[in-house]
Amino acid sequence: MNDLEREIEFLLIDQKQDWKLARENYGSLTNVQTRYFQDDYRTTILQFNPERIRSSAAKIDKASLLARPCFFCHRPEEQKGVTYNDAFEILVNPYPIFEDHLTVPLRWHEKQQIKPYYEDMLDIVSDLSDYALFYNGPKCGASAPDHMHFQAGKKEEFPVVRNWPNFPKQVVWESERTGFYASVDLLPVCFILVSRDKGEAAAVFELLYDMMPMGPDDYEPMMNLLAWREDDVWITCIFPRRELRPSCYYAEGDANILISPATVEMAGLFVVPLEKDFKKVTFADLEKVWEEVSITEDEENELIRKIRDEV
Repeated sequence: MNDLEREIEFLLIDQKQDWKLARENYGSLTNVQTRYFQDDYRTTILQFNPERIRSSAAKIDKASLLARPCFFCHRPEEQKGVTYNDAFEILVNPYPIFEDHLTVPLRWHEKQQIKPYYEDMLDIVSDLSDYALFYNGPKCGASAPDHMHFQAGKKEEFPVVRNWPNFPKQVVWESERTGFYASVDLLPVCFILVSRDKGEAAAVFELLYDMMPMGPDDYEPMMNLLAWREDDVWITCIFPRRELRPSCYYAEGDANILISPATVEMAGLFVVPLEKDFKKVTFADLEKVWEEVSITEDEENELIRKIRDEV
């Protein structure tokens, strides 16, 4: 255990004990219920977690963001943190999905955007090797799209971490130190970047980023990222998106399911805050969510073609 890992361990212990909000919400995780779905390639988990209603139902339109203070710039006095590389602050998330749930905001106010900070993402998972770090794009599950931040949980919390080697996939590009792969006939659409070279990984990621389609009112292509470290290898799953929320989120009556997918859901852990949804949801419902918010197979193939032409 390195010094940073030790600091984070103590931070989690102290915040869960001394900060009333964190103590109560981490305590409520004992009441979380789970269901499991198994297909040919992976296990998918459904979690009933009422405390996550704030995130699932968060309003992220411009007017709503302007009407509230940034909650990273105006933190509760009780919320303590650990500074990382002078640029980030590692905090305990007071509305957890996992037993050890971290939030890692930038120390100054800047909009949510991954491209300038992808290498920082790789650095953080090198120094916190038990954790997977995730990024929710500004229209892909981030409840604070006005302030750049990551989140993190222990690697074993994310089904994709153990499942990805089983995924049917094709090679997009390979070198001696880097492999770049794309899922085949699988939901959600996923690109997997495996590298021993941080600079090469960043170059491949930036190439994908620059090739991805972007809406006329957007400043970043829609995507979710999950990154972690295995021995001397960085692994990043990139989930390109085309929608913020699936049709069931807006449906009325029995068709309504309050699922607003972020990286955690794309990685195989669906969180629902309402018990009615937890009881009725089927794996087919979850696959439909993935299908509606992911890019299409044709869009994936077009991205692959453009990248191969470029390299």
